[in-house]
Parts: sequence; structure tokens; C-alpha cells
Amino acid sequence: MVNIGKYNLLEVKREKEFGYYLGDEGKTDVLLPKSMTEGKDINVGDKLEVFVYRDSKDRPIATFKKPLVTVGDVGYLKVVFQTEFGAFVDFGLDRDIFVPLKEQRYKLHTGSKYLFYIYLDKTDRLAATTDVEDYILNATEEGKEYKVGEEVIGQVYGKTEGGTVHIAIDSKYRGLILPNEYYTEIYPGTEMKLRVKRIYEDGVIGLTPRQTRLSERDKIQEDILKYLKKNGGFMPFNDKSKPEDIKATFNTSKNYFKMALGGLMKEGKIVQEKEGTRLK
Repeated sequence: MVNIGKYNLLEVKREKEFGYYLGDEGKTDVLLPKSMTEGKDINVGDKLEVFVYRDSKDRPIATFKKPLVTVGDVGYLKVVFQTEFGAFVDFGLDRDIFVPLKEQRYKLHTGSKYLFYIYLDKTDRLAATTDVEDYILNATEEGKEYKVGEEVIGQVYGKTEGGTVHIAIDSKYRGLILPNEYYTEIYPGTEMKLRVKRIYEDGVIGLTPRQTRLSERDKIQEDILKYLKKNGGFMPFNDKSKPEDIKATFNTSKNYFKMALGGLMKEGKIVQEKEGTRLK
């Protein structure tokens, strides 16, 4: 049996001017076009490992090219085209994968990348869905270990009404960012550099986009100084300012903001006043 959307070990049955017909124990013949042989020396009777998919005429086609994903995989893929029926994503071959409108859990934007699960539809063609939740793995159960403080790359694939962000670390392992760990909008498809904050009992990885405490303080201090210089050496913020005002302007918590102000005052760079903060 030939498996569409996967790698197959097939025997070369016969050669034609335009390509080779491959097969297994069954009746299905798969065409390997000579344009896809990459200059390999191929003879009848050879066993070849090839990826099989369907072309624009729904014929099974073999290739030596390596796709970005196969059936059953989750991949971080770019949307290259959209129609009124759905979107198409690039998976590394000459034909793109279709994402039906009903399989889009959020709005897709051409040119942006998102996480997709790859499957075969009812017509045995490759298709994709943004509904990846059931296919993201638990790192602990898979034997993958992460350590608190470790830096990772993750892709956003969902968000709860309460603001918890669902992350796939390396497009594969389950993680989350709690609402109190971020101060700017985060959208599905966003790829983020994150730090492991904790590992929950169920194996889910708790993540934060924040740097370490000292690194975070240094960044906020830079932002404060830039703001002051841009606004004539004064800003209407001090350690008495409202948390929501600080968050809106500096994308940080009041606690980190106060820590940064304290550091700048110790260095003699600023002075706090009743109305705000001024450069010395």
C-alpha cells in the first residue's frame, strides 16, 4: 500500500521517457518524474525511498525532495495564498497544502507563519488545520527535559478567554504563558524567544517572555532614559504612578518599573518629583 503524504520504499517497475513508475505489492503505480530524480542513477528493480503526494490532477507523484512536514506532523508553515474557500501553505514542495475555511480557528494572513497539523482529507489529498491542540506533545511524557531558566523558541497557537497563551516549544512540546507574564498583545502564529519559568506537575512547561530580573531591569532603565531624552528630560511617571499607565507606556509591571527607577536614582541619573521623574 502506498501512503500518500509520507515516505515510502518503492520498487522501480518500469522506465518511460518522462520518468519512472514505482510500486509495491499493490496495484498502485506512482510516477517519479525525471525532473525530480536529482541526477540519480536509477534502474528498473531498484528500491527507492521517496515522498509521495498528489499533483494538481490528483495523480500520486514521488519525489526525492524533503517536505517540511508529512502527514501526522505539526509544522510552522507560511501562508502563501488565500481564496474564498481557504488558504494555501508552503510545505517545501512544488504544490502547496490547502487549509479549508472550516479548519481555520483564527484569521490567517498571507505571508505570515502559523502552526498547522497535516492530515489527509476524504479525497486522500493533503490538507491542514490550525486546530493543533491534540497534537502538541507533553515534553515529560516524551522524555524531553527542560530546566528552569533555559531559553527556548516557541510558537503561539491559542489563547484562552482568561489570557493564558498556549505555546508549542520548537513547534512540538506543550507550554503556556500566564496572563501576568506579558504586557503586549500576543497573536496566534507569533514566534517568541522565551524562558522556562517552571515545570508543572502534569509536565506542561510554564514560560515567560521576560528576561531575568537584572536583565529586565537594565532594559527598562534604557527605555526610561530614552523616554526622558525624547521628552525634554521629564516624564509624568514615578513610583506612585498607576500600574495600568506604566504598562501602557513601558510594557512592564509596576514592580519592575520601580526597581528600574531605584537603580537609576542610585546611579544619580534621575530624580523623582511629585509630578513625575526628571533627568539630572
